Amino acid sequence: MVRFATLMIGLLLGLAMPVDAADPLAKQLFGSKSAPSRQNPAAFGGYSKGCLAGGVKLPETGATWQAMRLSRNRNWGHPEAIDFIKDLSRAAARQPGWNGIYVGDISQPRGGPMLSGHRSHQIGLDVDVWMLPAQRLNLTRAARENLSSISMRRAKGAFVNQNWTRAHHEIIKAAASDRRVARIFVFPGAKVQMCKDERGNRAWLRKVRPWWGHHYHFHVRLACPRGMRHCADQNPPPRGDGCAEAQQWVNNILNPPPPDPNAPKPRKRREYVLADLPRQCAGVLQSP
Repeated sequence: MVRFATLMIGLLLGLAMPVDAADPLAKQLFGSKSAPSRQNPAAFGGYSKGCLAGGVKLPETGATWQAMRLSRNRNWGHPEAIDFIKDLSRAAARQPGWNGIYVGDISQPRGGPMLSGHRSHQIGLDVDVWMLPAQRLNLTRAARENLSSISMRRAKGAFVNQNWTRAHHEIIKAAASDRRVARIFVFPGAKVQMCKDERGNRAWLRKVRPWWGHHYHFHVRLACPRGMRHCADQNPPPRGDGCAEAQQWVNNILNPPPPDPNAPKPRKRREYVLADLPRQCAGVLQSP
C-alpha cells in the first residue's frame, strides 16, 4: 500500500518512478473501477496505452442499438464515441434486415488496460460493432450474455462466407465515411470483397484495414478529438485505397510464405503497471 501511494504521488508530481515487480498491474487498478472519474472528458495516451477521464456510458438500449455483454461493464467511452455509435446505429437501421446495431466493447469506465481481452480500447475511442444484424432490440440482460455474433469469414479469412451481405458493406462504408473515424479493422477477405464491390467513391476504403480476427465484429477507431493534446493518434493509413495490400494478405493466407529462419522469436509482452501509462492516469484513478 505504501509503495502504491508513493507511486501515485510521484506520477502526480511528474517524477520518474522505477517499475517494480511488486507494483499492482494497471489492468487490476482500472478493472476494479466500476464508475467513471468525475472529470471533464479526456483521452490520455494511446489506444493501447492510456486511460479515459470523464467517461460517458452508452445507454444499455436505444432506439437503434443495444450494448452487449453488460457484465463486462465496457460500454463507456469518450462523448464523441458515444455520439458516433448513435449516428452509425441510425444509418444501420436503414439497411434491409437491420433495425440497428449490437455494440460490443468500447472501454472500461476509466479506460486503461482490461482484465481480459483487448489490449487496445484504453482511451474510450475504440468501438466493436457486431456483424450479427440487430433485428431484435428488446434483448434481456441474460440474452445479451448468451447471444453470440456470427462469423463472416471463409478459408481462414481469405474470403467472406454466405453471411456477408451488401448491408455489411454499406454499414462499414457509413462508418468509414464519418470524419471522426481514423480506421476500421476487418478480416482481410472482407476488405478485398468491399474493394471488388465498390463502384462509387473509393476514398473511404483507405480507412478499412485488414487485421487478424475481426470476423465476428468490425472494430472502429476514432481519431483523437479536437483539442485533446494529451491524446496520441495512430499514424494515418498509407495513401491509396489499400486494396492491393489487402489482396496480398489474402494471397498469403491461401499460399503461406515459408517461415523466415532468421526471424526473432516473439517476445512475451510485459503487463503494464501504472508507471507505464501517461502521468494523468494516476489522477484518473484517484478522482472520485
